[in-house]
Amino acid sequence: MRKTFETSDGATLSYIDKGSGDVLILLHGWSQSADMFRHQVEHFSKDRRVIGLDFRGHGKSPDAAHGYRIYRLSADVSELLDHEKIDRASMLGWSMGTSVLWGYIDLFGTSRLDKLVFVDEPASVMRQPGMSDEDAVNAGALFDGATMLSIAEQIAGPEGHAARSSFLDGMITKTIEEDVKAFLLQENLRVAPKDVAALFVNHCTIDWSEIFRRIDLPTLIIGGKVSHVDARSQEWIHGQMKNSELVIFEAHEGGAHFPFIEAPDSFNATLERFLKA
Repeated sequence: MRKTFETSDGATLSYIDKGSGDVLILLHGWSQSADMFRHQVEHFSKDRRVIGLDFRGHGKSPDAAHGYRIYRLSADVSELLDHEKIDRASMLGWSMGTSVLWGYIDLFGTSRLDKLVFVDEPASVMRQPGMSDEDAVNAGALFDGATMLSIAEQIAGPEGHAARSSFLDGMITKTIEEDVKAFLLQENLRVAPKDVAALFVNHCTIDWSEIFRRIDLPTLIIGGKVSHVDARSQEWIHGQMKNSELVIFEAHEGGAHFPFIEAPDSFNATLERFLKA
């Protein structure tokens, strides 16, 4: 079932809401949508309430005039909880959606959260000034500031379609089905270039390394053996948290950046075991 609500700053957000019982909220990645989680919505809504939010300008949420920043998206999540009168929920963030979850925790704490799932997100997408080589590996930094700005200019420019297609190619396994790949690209291209480029820059510049020691809830961290996000960064996050579990999917388990859609059975079994523990 699709619903919409209006945020405090005037954006209209669309979200999936299916099932009943304990709440599981799914937060998608940069330039993607809640429809990425179609296999999880179908599976987990059989015995719990599953909500998949489309961030502003993403998926079926219409373009917003402003607010393409991680902390604004985190505030949108809080307002969704208020709108639906949800007192407590488990929350899964994938890729940039994990940063939105971290932003939520930074702003609002964990009092309304139950269990947490972080899927394939580095502590800092960009190498920050002053980072040693070891720090950069631990953070999972993918590029420096100059490269980040160059990528953003490509995304916002006339060759943006090709840039986003190339970006996606680096995040999937070589054996992905062509129709699934086409779907991922279709969702990626829904977001307006200037908005998604601005969000990309904001996302990349935040370093979340200090937040993990403050999180005390049961947490599942999922990475991929062949993901562009170095699995060592997921191991480092796991090492910072007292109450976390780490799972690294192999290539045949969809162990790139989209395990939940490339190998949904393996992903769902892992997530279900964690949620029921």
